[in-house]
Amino acid sequence: METKDIKSLTLEELKAEMAVIGEKPFRAVQLYEWMHRKLSRGFAEMSNIPMAMKEKCGENYTYTALRTVSVQESAVDGTKKYLFALGDGNMVESVWMRYKHGNSVCISSQVGCRMGCRFCASTLDGLVRNLLPSEMLDQIYAITLETGERVSNVVVMGSGEPLDNYENLLRFITLLTDANGLNISQRNVTVSTCGIVPKMRKLAEEKLQITLALSLHAAADEKRRELMPIAHRYSLEELMACCAYYFEQTGRRITFEYSLVRDVNDTRQDAETLALLIRGLNCHVNLIPVNPVKERNYVQSERKAVEAFAALLAKKGINATIRREMGRDIDGACGQLRRRYIEEMKER
Repeated sequence: METKDIKSLTLEELKAEMAVIGEKPFRAVQLYEWMHRKLSRGFAEMSNIPMAMKEKCGENYTYTALRTVSVQESAVDGTKKYLFALGDGNMVESVWMRYKHGNSVCISSQVGCRMGCRFCASTLDGLVRNLLPSEMLDQIYAITLETGERVSNVVVMGSGEPLDNYENLLRFITLLTDANGLNISQRNVTVSTCGIVPKMRKLAEEKLQITLALSLHAAADEKRRELMPIAHRYSLEELMACCAYYFEQTGRRITFEYSLVRDVNDTRQDAETLALLIRGLNCHVNLIPVNPVKERNYVQSERKAVEAFAALLAKKGINATIRREMGRDIDGACGQLRRRYIEEMKER
């Protein structure tokens, strides 16, 4: 018999499930609190749930609780990178970062990725499968338990393309921001995409208050196609129109992620082309010195070039910041830790 994933159910759905197994609605409230506030690792920990009910739940539902395989902590800034094992043996990674304004967690939305972006380690072995809402949530829950500190901000920017896992992503956001759970504000949730235009438009129409971050990385179609295969399908003209539509529907400014690669997209001409492309859009540019990936030959831009790029954007009236580098000494790029683990297991 196929069992339902109980941690992916909303409170109302859980109440309906309790009726199916012959339990009162208040039991759903208790279960939901154990799962999403007390961050229980299983039914056995739920002290106010009768044993007979725990047994019924164990028979009827799957309970997602990720197993921590490894934790790397940066000696530079205290950033922690986690490798988690899913119930089927697949691996995902997450990053915990401490900032003055609160703790942020960057989570994965898929095992692997099929988007093929040239500077990303996540995509090297392709897509294995989508993550369930519970598997996305439990990255945050497991980290909260391990650190003993509340998470204030969540970024869906780890392995995977979130909009390629659209329905599970929406349910994850619903559960994460629910007042009966962690109650993280939608405004403290960022979702990154490489630019799947139809899904971006669909997301705009949900009218959520999350931040949408678009991985741009080049301001001319030809150059973007070299870096990102998705650019063969959607032009920059289509993307910019979609970004304007997103702001029109939600009132939320777009963040453009721009990874700077030496002698590839970091010249003065690149900066001028970018300023021209996004002129008039309500947006913010996040400049990111690229994380070197051993399977690729991309090299990080020199600091002088990064600062010159930012200065030119500022001169053109574009709001831009240089992202503070976190966890560079601990497999900082998306997918690096998982890939290294897989390679080590093959060698044994």
